[in-house]
Amino acid sequence: MSNQASDGPATVEHARLAEATGRAEDDLFEANPWYEWGPYLSERAWGTVREDYSDNGDAWSYFPHDQARSRAYRWNEDGMAGLSDIHHDLCLALALWNGTDPILKERMFGLTGPQGNHGEDAKEYWWYLEGLPSHALLQWRYHYPQAEFPYQRLIDENARRGREDFEFELLDTGVFDEGRFWIVDVTYAKADPTDILVHITVHNHGPEAADLDVLPTLWLRNTWRPSGSADIPRLFFDRGAVAVDHPHLGGYRLEAGPASDGTRPAPLFCDNETNTTRLYGAAPITPFPKDGINDHVVSGADTVNPEREGTKAAWRYHLTVAAGDTVELRLRLRRPATAEFTAPPTEWSTVWFDGILARRRAEADEFYRAIAPSDIDSERMRILRQSCAGLIWSKQMYPYRMANWLDGDPAEPAPPAGHVSGRNTGWRHLDSFDVLAMPDPWEYPWFAAWDLAFHTIPWAHLDPAFAKYQLLVLLKEWFLHPNGALPAYEWSFDDVNPPVHALAAVRVYLIDGGRDVEFLERVFHKLLLNFTWWLNRQDPDGNNLIGGGFLGLDNISPVDRSHLPPGVRLEQADGTGWLAYYSAAMLLLALVLADRNAVYEDMVVKFLEQFVLIMDALDESGLYDPDDGFFYDRLLDAAGNATPIRVQTLVGVIPALAAVSIAERNPERLRRLSRRFARMMDRRGNRSDPSWRVRTTDTPRRLLLSVLTKNQLRTVLSTLFDENAFLSPHGLRSLSKRFTSPYTLPGIPGAVIDYAPAESRTAMYGGNSNWRGPVWFPVNYLVIRALLQYAQFFGDDFTIDYPTDSGRQRTLRDIADDLADRLVGIWLPNDEGNRPVNGGAKLLQTDPAWKDNLLFYEHFHGDNGAGLGASHQTGWTALVADLILDPPAVAQEPSATSPPSASDMPASDRFRSE
Repeated sequence: MSNQASDGPATVEHARLAEATGRAEDDLFEANPWYEWGPYLSERAWGTVREDYSDNGDAWSYFPHDQARSRAYRWNEDGMAGLSDIHHDLCLALALWNGTDPILKERMFGLTGPQGNHGEDAKEYWWYLEGLPSHALLQWRYHYPQAEFPYQRLIDENARRGREDFEFELLDTGVFDEGRFWIVDVTYAKADPTDILVHITVHNHGPEAADLDVLPTLWLRNTWRPSGSADIPRLFFDRGAVAVDHPHLGGYRLEAGPASDGTRPAPLFCDNETNTTRLYGAAPITPFPKDGINDHVVSGADTVNPEREGTKAAWRYHLTVAAGDTVELRLRLRRPATAEFTAPPTEWSTVWFDGILARRRAEADEFYRAIAPSDIDSERMRILRQSCAGLIWSKQMYPYRMANWLDGDPAEPAPPAGHVSGRNTGWRHLDSFDVLAMPDPWEYPWFAAWDLAFHTIPWAHLDPAFAKYQLLVLLKEWFLHPNGALPAYEWSFDDVNPPVHALAAVRVYLIDGGRDVEFLERVFHKLLLNFTWWLNRQDPDGNNLIGGGFLGLDNISPVDRSHLPPGVRLEQADGTGWLAYYSAAMLLLALVLADRNAVYEDMVVKFLEQFVLIMDALDESGLYDPDDGFFYDRLLDAAGNATPIRVQTLVGVIPALAAVSIAERNPERLRRLSRRFARMMDRRGNRSDPSWRVRTTDTPRRLLLSVLTKNQLRTVLSTLFDENAFLSPHGLRSLSKRFTSPYTLPGIPGAVIDYAPAESRTAMYGGNSNWRGPVWFPVNYLVIRALLQYAQFFGDDFTIDYPTDSGRQRTLRDIADDLADRLVGIWLPNDEGNRPVNGGAKLLQTDPAWKDNLLFYEHFHGDNGAGLGASHQTGWTALVADLILDPPAVAQEPSATSPPSASDMPASDRFRSE
């Protein structure tokens, strides 16, 4: 980390973000005007639950991609390289046409779950290259084929392939052969919070001159049709600009200068209204529907408004670009200071425009230098900046009022009976109108609770106020269920995600300097409700052996853990481990709060008690197999007969993650805590010796809370770090490689599992999320953090063979550092110059136009590190930024019982907390 000290914001960007620091999260966006415009526009709204009003809950079929250009959305909007205002009323995005496609390229194409042979999957190539958390600078890149986009071929070929086959990708179709594609870059640079410069470059990478239509598009979200309002806002042509007439956004103008080759754009207008004639054979709402610009450009149809007004508009540039040449476009979206604005677009010069752009790029360089380690190399800086850019571009406005969705809108027909009684009916209270960090703005354009907790950790390095807002908002009354449950994700709020919110709160608190106790207190009180829900709902027998079903690990088991055969119950090693983990994190929160208010001492004892109860439960449960040295789930039939599921997955590692090293900052409190811990262990007849958990030989003295004994820790880690089992060159696999021969669970037909390092070969949970071999970032990250807790306690006294049977003894901190290096190495060029993340795609590995554009996938091949699943998962995969910014080799883990001293904190953390 950088050693530069600072008494305040170290960069211009930090000064912008400081406007929100210390404000209540409800006022976050009002407090900081730089948040007014951002990348809040989704990349996919079709095929989502919010737009699904079907009788059977088949969201993909109810609103397919083919209807997206013609059908007005109800809840949100989508587009390419899109921005919107904070209320999601006015949207700006890019559209393109190569002269051969049957439709404008207005949004990214991909396969739905049923269409893909490995589930839902985007079939395009685009990247997030730059981002500042204030959105003062954003850069997006897209590679657009010059040949006709093979929509149907992608659908047909993937339908033909089975689950044993690879996915059929756009690269496989040959449309990029001979370099015949466009490189399109969109850069947004803010002159001020309401003055956005739009710089678009189109580079003809092909061997011949080619034509391209570029259509920067502005439109109003259709809020009038569902409400039946007669007061419809509008866009209109006014003195060389597209002007906005809107109750909140009136006065905005989208101005377009000539292209660098002299081409002048033409304004086109239509309405953001459904084309009812095309979709339903019904009478038209308007002669200029949502797809009016599309039909006009592609086929010359008379579907744009000659009066130059409507609710959707585009500036059309028709370009002819020579081979190897680049054309630049400059536009400006702004709200002038006075309503009587008369100056033409030429009043902003190219020199002034490019000067603002250069200034924002310099600020981005300054910002990332300030937060990065002083010795960072160029490749790690590339990973850092592009992963953070993806995180920033994944901010989305999430409007979703469940009562309206279930019952229908006042001016629209009532939904069918199946819709009203189907998905998420128990969540009528949910009423979101919030900016949320999405897992992936195309494949997962909706929040997921445990993903979101991980998102906040890298966010805390970039914008601590936003990170805290993300953790607190899901605990608000409009998200948190009255019974204490957190909504899992849009497809099923009732599903259960691992309880990692408390961990994230601790981590965000420490990254931000360990001073915002008010934030921790607010989190703590709401999480008490959620913790109680876990005890009441996921421990039906009251024995502290926790269920929870699939717990976000999808197909990690040979059985569907959320849908068991009749009469069968499941005792889960990971469910129980997660609750121990939750207890430990809540204990840490209580310790911090008790330093300020003795009232919280009772909560310290409560969570210590709960931790010991779970230790006892695991000790007596039989979930740990002493012969294998590993934890297993087990099934219980109606007669109480137990069958262990003897397959080694990350399920058996989760109990090892529940570890907290508590340092002596308050000697009396540590003594009391140690005595209480020992008495609880003794009173409950716990068979493990507690004395080794108190380290008195060093200063500061420490107490270790862990559900594992020292011997269990060694045996679990021995399996985990075996290169023939979990340890791969690119992190920890989700299933031991030893299961190349299938494991069959007796007594349950079809309950089979084997090592599958790449795509899923089972349809369980949609078939596109495989926990049977690939490397997943979130659990790898938790293992690293747990190793650092153990390392704090044991120091250099505890070493193990790493890798297992290598004969090389390593400390736990060294192992954590090596694991982090393996994960970061997924994106680093190897000795041949290839990045493991790009797999066997030669173009991605070697072509200068491709090889340095990084994608951050959902998970990674268990043997070679190739990216798999969702391709823009800079949600939890952006944890790589935390591994770069706070590497385990030098990571400081300040005591949770008091704020760290300045010497404990890297400078980049200190200035953010001022």
